[in-house]
Amino acid sequence: MRELRHLIDVEEPAWPELRETLGAGPVSVEVLPPDGDLGTASLLQLQVTARSYLGAVTLHCGGLLVDGGWLRFFGSPADGAAHGVPSLARVNRFPGALDPAWQAYPGLVVAHDVLGGVFALNGGAPANAGRPGEAGEMVYFAPDSLRWEALGVSHSAWMAWLVSGALDEFYADLRWPGWKDEVRALNSDQGLSLFPPLWSAEARQDLSATTRRAVPMAELLGVARDSCRQFDGVDPGLLGAV
Repeated sequence: MRELRHLIDVEEPAWPELRETLGAGPVSVEVLPPDGDLGTASLLQLQVTARSYLGAVTLHCGGLLVDGGWLRFFGSPADGAAHGVPSLARVNRFPGALDPAWQAYPGLVVAHDVLGGVFALNGGAPANAGRPGEAGEMVYFAPDSLRWEALGVSHSAWMAWLVSGALDEFYADLRWPGWKDEVRALNSDQGLSLFPPLWSAEARQDLSATTRRAVPMAELLGVARDSCRQFDGVDPGLLGAV
């Protein structure tokens, strides 16, 4: 296990580049204030360096609210200053004290969207957990299909891609007129529950005709996980402990 100084004191740390990338894109990004102690403890548990985008977010920010809060990236939030966004450590159930044997299996949950979609970074053996993609590849749990989908990119490429304006295309079939106002009214620990649900034929036919209400994100993720078990007999695994 590498010492903290070897993770932080690196050549070409990613945070300056990432800040520039976040500010240069057409999508709004709010950078939340970090808790330094939580950031260093989380970095040490993850064993990633500050040269990576993952390490930079973990160490230097409390999370990111992208596109008005539609997408929430997890970091190391200062207590009471992050609009309800949970920490990366909490979402992934990091051990309370440093544990060299702990691993984020089958993957590390790095972001949620307001519909209950989950972005995760594959662990070392995704196929053993029934997940698509390769080790170190980003995957997405889609709330309209209740399945994991491989995205074909690394974590850093995925972050740059999303803030470049790709969100509109990625969510083209999952947004409706007025969605921005509905998302803006949410706390960042809430999501939108749709009826009929996203995976139903009715919702696919006319998303704007669905009824939407704010619910705790934990409830939204729990319903999605239970639905997977009920319909397919497959457990999608941890979607984020919020």
